Amino acid sequence: MTRSVPDADALVAALGPGRIDGLRRLSGGASRETWSFDLVAPDGTRQGLVLRRDPGAHTGQFDRATESRLLECAAEAGVPVPRVRLVLRDEHGLGAGFVMDRVEGETIPRRILRDEAYAGALPHLAAQCGEIAARIHAVDVDALPSLAVQDAAMQVVQQRELLDLFGEPHPAFELALRWLDARVPAPTAPVLVHGDFRNGNFIVGPDGIRAVLDWELAHLGDPAEDLGWLCVKSWRFGVDDKLVGGFGDVRDLLDAYAKAGGRAVDEATLQFWVALGTVKWGVICVGQAFAHLSGAVRSVELATLGRRVAEMEWDVLNILDGKW
Repeated sequence: MTRSVPDADALVAALGPGRIDGLRRLSGGASRETWSFDLVAPDGTRQGLVLRRDPGAHTGQFDRATESRLLECAAEAGVPVPRVRLVLRDEHGLGAGFVMDRVEGETIPRRILRDEAYAGALPHLAAQCGEIAARIHAVDVDALPSLAVQDAAMQVVQQRELLDLFGEPHPAFELALRWLDARVPAPTAPVLVHGDFRNGNFIVGPDGIRAVLDWELAHLGDPAEDLGWLCVKSWRFGVDDKLVGGFGDVRDLLDAYAKAGGRAVDEATLQFWVALGTVKWGVICVGQAFAHLSGAVRSVELATLGRRVAEMEWDVLNILDGKW
């Protein structure tokens, strides 16, 4: 596992003349390491950069080389993402990964939703999300690296299989899965789906969304998936009357999405994906709790996520009743 601090001399050799300042580890899961630093040129100018690399044999859905190519394809389609500056090679001696620009702004949802600095941006974020999602879904799939195809029917089956692995009853999720199974949308031509398009994975400034982060769940599928995930109640962070990320209205999202070239998404389809997203997050929380309880990963954070399963059960029952 590549858990050591990146070698500053190796970074300078890979990136150009200067020195490394302020190297620090940012939060991140087991599937990747994220390091922030400044490259200080000989003339004193600073460039804020971020290193993303795999911790040894990668454990995520795909490796950082694939993620870097996704960022490049997204940027070419006009999606706001950090610019990739360098894809690491073996001779760099830094592991597998890439270096990208550091985009300044806020990612913590509660600050975005409540701090005065972002008050002017909030009314525009839902429409921005619609425009950005349309650009993501318009990315040329032939230019993309190899990605899994995950349509609606497949994902319903996946969630049922995952839930069955835990061997404990969750009647609300079982009911929701039956409801979903009876309402699977007709298949669409697969497009690039971000997979975790939500408040918390956006860098936001007073001017709005500056970048979309965390592409490691990207796949090919139904574009409505990203819109539904964005509207899952958990990603509203307590501002429940604003269905889109806690900051906006569904109509603003869908109108901007259609205006930017996205496919028409009706309310029934969006409701399906919000329900499936809620079940998916609930099943993830069940799995996180099991990881702690089994002793595989002892973590208070994982244990507390298990406590949130009841929230998703309540949320999905309300969705089935038409109360988003």
